[in-house]
Amino acid sequence: MIEFTDILTHARRLNAATKELSVAELNEVAAKLANIIEQRKEEEAEQQRKLAAKQLDIERIRKEIADAGLKAEEVLGIDTQANTKTKAKVHKPRAAKPAKYKYLDANAVEKTWTGQGRTPKPIQEALDAGGSLDDFLI
Repeated sequence: MIEFTDILTHARRLNAATKELSVAELNEVAAKLANIIEQRKEEEAEQQRKLAAKQLDIERIRKEIADAGLKAEEVLGIDTQANTKTKAKVHKPRAAKPAKYKYLDANAVEKTWTGQGRTPKPIQEALDAGGSLDDFLI
């Protein structure tokens, strides 16, 4: 579809694509295209009429609500206090987990691990060699 619109909207491409067509065929294509354009104009005009009518209805209803001394929330049954309570929820960040295991890294520096996430390389190597996590407990 994109290729078709590229051809249709660029004069050189359109000229090259229609090179094989006769003048009669080009007139037929032009008539069909004019038909499509006219239909689109009518559709857009109808949409504009519907939108204008809808806007008039909205304005009329707003005026009636104001004349009656009401608020839109009352008419629609919206509880504004309930809505503000649900929006006020704040998520607190989780506290850091305490370390469970202690090990020495490749530089002989003592480090800790919570037991979550990727297993540190020295601990994994010890486990692969048949060791236990209990050997690293703090």
